[in-house]
Amino acid sequence: MKKNLLFVLIMCAALYSSAQQKSYKISIIAFYNLENFYDTLDNPRVNDEEFLPSGPRNYNGNIYWDKVGKLATVLSRIGTDDKPENLSPDGAAIIGVAEVENDTVLADLVKHPLLVKRNYQIVHYDSRDARGVDVGMLYNPKYFKVLDSKPLFVKLPGGSKDAYYTRDILWVKGELDGEIIHVYVNHWPSRYGGEERSAPAREAAAAVCKKHIDSIAAADGEQKVIVMGDLNDDPINNSITRVLNAKGKIKDVRKGGLFNPWTAMYKKGFGTLAYQDAWGLFDQIIISYPWLDTEQKGFYFYKQAIFNREFLTENKGRYKGYPMRTWDGNTYRGGYSDHLPTYLVFLKKM
Repeated sequence: MKKNLLFVLIMCAALYSSAQQKSYKISIIAFYNLENFYDTLDNPRVNDEEFLPSGPRNYNGNIYWDKVGKLATVLSRIGTDDKPENLSPDGAAIIGVAEVENDTVLADLVKHPLLVKRNYQIVHYDSRDARGVDVGMLYNPKYFKVLDSKPLFVKLPGGSKDAYYTRDILWVKGELDGEIIHVYVNHWPSRYGGEERSAPAREAAAAVCKKHIDSIAAADGEQKVIVMGDLNDDPINNSITRVLNAKGKIKDVRKGGLFNPWTAMYKKGFGTLAYQDAWGLFDQIIISYPWLDTEQKGFYFYKQAIFNREFLTENKGRYKGYPMRTWDGNTYRGGYSDHLPTYLVFLKKM
């Protein structure tokens, strides 16, 4: 009798616990700098000579298709091998990308056997960047529907950079499982020429992004916004803390504000790229205030992650532990990218 009673009590407790457990929808939004993702054809409008078969890197079809396979491997795994419960088998619903030459390379990427079943669609515009690289966005139409998109031109302040043009910011408005969201994919001006000298260029890009966010809020009220990209600044730099006014702690974020989930991680020494034995965290995904309410009916922010797996990093030599880049000078290294991908996980109560 005692054994039977104990069994009944255990079963009742298990059933009660199961009833208390909530089920959730999961959505993953990612960003990845694809590092010099060029095709092998000459584009006379841009400076792509080093990525041609006749160029100093001896770039060719074999290298290109190996690069496609490496990138597809990474994108296919983001969000599929993490806890809890390995997250989503379909991976990221939205992926922002940087350093792509055109939509042709993205079309080859999404058709790779590792990705083709997800039916990723592409949003891309050519910009006037001197190197011919742009940003773009991939999305799974099973989870996201594009309603509108356009490139946002960034005017560089005089003297901040040698070049006259930089990458446009890509704005995409759409429905994530029925919810309206706004995504901004960025690749702000590099630190080439000096961090201090080039800082006004990145601040100008941040201002363009912030102005557009504010204009939408003025017209339609505060929105769910994602600001992602290779910002070429860390979470503590002025472009992010002052121009975007992104806060590193949720408790400091007010209506109309932005939350940067990467600030605390950066201060703890985590990063997405390494230079002179120091980690930088340039690859960020920043979110607006409406994502922070965990009691809402829609998606809310759950966690952030750097996709850092052993196969993505150098395994020997001076740069052991660094992201395994595609090129070592003009020699094909056969790596993935000099940046690590980042992603955010969002939950929705069922």
